[in-house]
Amino acid sequence: MTTDEHAERFTLLRPLLFTIAYEMLGSATDSDDVLQDSYLRWAEVDLATVRDTRSFLARLVTRQALNALRASARRREDYVGPWLPEPVLLDEHDGSADVVLTESVSMAMLVVLETLTPDERVVFVLREVFDFTHNDIAAAAGKPVATVRQTAHRARKHVQARRRRFEPADTATTARITVQFMTAATTGDMRGLLALLAKGATFTADGGGKIPAARRPVVGAEAVAARLVNLFHKGRSVPGLRIERVNCNNAPALVAYRGDHLEGVFLIEITDDEITHIYVIRNPDKLLALTVPRRISR
Repeated sequence: MTTDEHAERFTLLRPLLFTIAYEMLGSATDSDDVLQDSYLRWAEVDLATVRDTRSFLARLVTRQALNALRASARRREDYVGPWLPEPVLLDEHDGSADVVLTESVSMAMLVVLETLTPDERVVFVLREVFDFTHNDIAAAAGKPVATVRQTAHRARKHVQARRRRFEPADTATTARITVQFMTAATTGDMRGLLALLAKGATFTADGGGKIPAARRPVVGAEAVAARLVNLFHKGRSVPGLRIERVNCNNAPALVAYRGDHLEGVFLIEITDDEITHIYVIRNPDKLLALTVPRRISR
């Protein structure tokens, strides 16, 4: 077996491995580090002993991700303001036909997964998203099968209690609402924004204490619309500011640039033809990986 074969097998499965790590960590940067560490370990493996490359690499990545998840959980205790996952830039149609994959990488689901313990998150992701057996998960997480079954049941109930049923909007509706939102927000059209926002719409911003951002979520259509009008009004006075539409986490998003510098990203959650949540990531550390388009898979 050659180093080329190690690289070939790993590269073929990289979109899957990245997706596993990202859903466990909520960080593209940390996921890249996990994949790099995993590859170094993989390169030392005798391929003659590997019967199922997908399962082997998934277990390897899971162990590394679990270690990183436990470490990051401690760091987040001191985080300033709301902590949001790092957004990932995707191809316009990457994974969009797969409803399970689309929901699993959505900002809303990743925020819910943040409320699980590290063990619950790993078990939930591997079982509910990637359909690994309890035996495979036990081997990856280093837990007895009975414990994995109990953890899976507990995590599933926890997620179901906090995440309403996912009903993705059709492409035409998503495009229409995104364009209307962009027009209303950038022109300060309060009435137009209120027509798009659900009554209980929420605005959550993550500046990490490094960039000015609301320290608590803003709730209610009128309060959210006022926040947006104020934010975009300030933006109009920034020289060289431009806004582009992209696909982040398989959802419509607006990215704001000042010249070539990425200032922030707005992710829009649409439910029943209304905007229910707007996630704003401005922490510069969480924007570093957004310049690289990702491929996801399960």
